[in-house]
Amino acid sequence: MHAEPTAALTLVASAGNLSSTLRSPGELAGAFLAGYGASTREAYARDLRGWGHFLAALDVGVLEAHRVHVDAFVRDGERDELAPATLARRLSALSGFYAYALDEGLIARSPVARVRRPRVSGESPRLGVDRAGLRALLDAAQASSKRDHALAALLALNGLRVSEALGANVDDLGHARGHRTLTIRRKGGKQQTIALAPRTVNALEPMLGGRNDGPLFITRTGRRLDRYAALKTVRRLAREAGISHRVSPHALRHGFVTAALDAGVSLRDVQDAAGHADPRTTRRYDRDRHSLDRAATYAVASYLAA
Repeated sequence: MHAEPTAALTLVASAGNLSSTLRSPGELAGAFLAGYGASTREAYARDLRGWGHFLAALDVGVLEAHRVHVDAFVRDGERDELAPATLARRLSALSGFYAYALDEGLIARSPVARVRRPRVSGESPRLGVDRAGLRALLDAAQASSKRDHALAALLALNGLRVSEALGANVDDLGHARGHRTLTIRRKGGKQQTIALAPRTVNALEPMLGGRNDGPLFITRTGRRLDRYAALKTVRRLAREAGISHRVSPHALRHGFVTAALDAGVSLRDVQDAAGHADPRTTRRYDRDRHSLDRAATYAVASYLAA
């Protein structure tokens, strides 16, 4: 079986559409991806599509690939200067896909079995937005439009993932013990109710204009705002705010975590606010802040001088 078009590795609409034999790579990919939450499913689907393109160029079937093809795929990503974390995620997607194929008896051995994984640093490699930058971006968003202000507030003041902000609906807004709240869907499909700061509430209510249902963020035609549009918005606002480095929605999330830690919020509360399942993820931001501030040399010098 030779490589199929890109559509062969896209997620099928529902598990009910799958063949009971899972003979094609498309059916297999659909079954494999169905077990993940929306964010992971979307990322893995992109990785599998990229893998499908790569194999198609070599005229190699998806279920006929060998380790040499996976190694070449990794080297291709390295030449494109992809981050080690991105390469590691790609390999994780392929590893899971071929493990599923192995379980279904469609292959005798996974081509990813002995492939070396890139070493991912324990430090956060992303450049966030500092306190002054967050202030300037929020002010630029407020001057831009009601929707821009509301989106920037949720990303910068609540540290939401862009998928969490865009996936929210108007009826997810609520009240609890005197707080204005929003119920969001975290990675893995978990729901969490978060408190909204007064500035965020004051940005959201004018944007809604009396709407009481539908997506929280919509386009001019009433469709749900997508990630690409949100990315363009954030980058434009960053330029208007005078931020010199490249800014993404995740950079605002990064800035939120760092600002919360700088403001004295406990590591545990920041972990909860950011929706980090593993506290080590939050500690990466904490190490970034204090890798110099907490240097032992200062304590030792002060101790000896006392």
